[in-house]
Amino acid sequence: MKAIFPGSFDPFTAGHEALVQRSLRLFSEIIVAVGHNSEKRYMFDIGTRVEIVKSVFRDNPRIKVISYSGLTVDLCRSLDTYFLIRGLRTSSDFEFERAIGQINKQLEPNIETVFMLIAPEHSAVSSSIVRDILTNSGDASMFLPANLDLKSLKTKKNI
Repeated sequence: MKAIFPGSFDPFTAGHEALVQRSLRLFSEIIVAVGHNSEKRYMFDIGTRVEIVKSVFRDNPRIKVISYSGLTVDLCRSLDTYFLIRGLRTSSDFEFERAIGQINKQLEPNIETVFMLIAPEHSAVSSSIVRDILTNSGDASMFLPANLDLKSLKTKKNI
């Protein structure tokens, strides 16, 4: 059974990585779907974000990484995969994700959203905080996947 973990992942954090790894206990394959949200300003372009996530999971054939735009429900239909994984750090995350999950369910009745609590050590980490650290030349390495080459990220975007 497959599941999709959609998000903008700008950048992909250690919390995202841990959630994907834990999701493999529930699903035989995880598709990390790197999306484009027209409402957001990105630090990394979509190609770079896909490359980052692929590099994190390069040795795990059960994890696929793709890019997409448009509605997540349309992605689910196109992949014939109807489980969505969403991570929850806070109660406000729950309210936001619950609303999206209910709308997705109305748009596509086959969709099931699986909420997973973020591990306590990652609960304060968000992509926006990591972006701020990187933008201001801080050391964000403790919040990023261990096998991510931070120097190559800095070179790509002149952080």
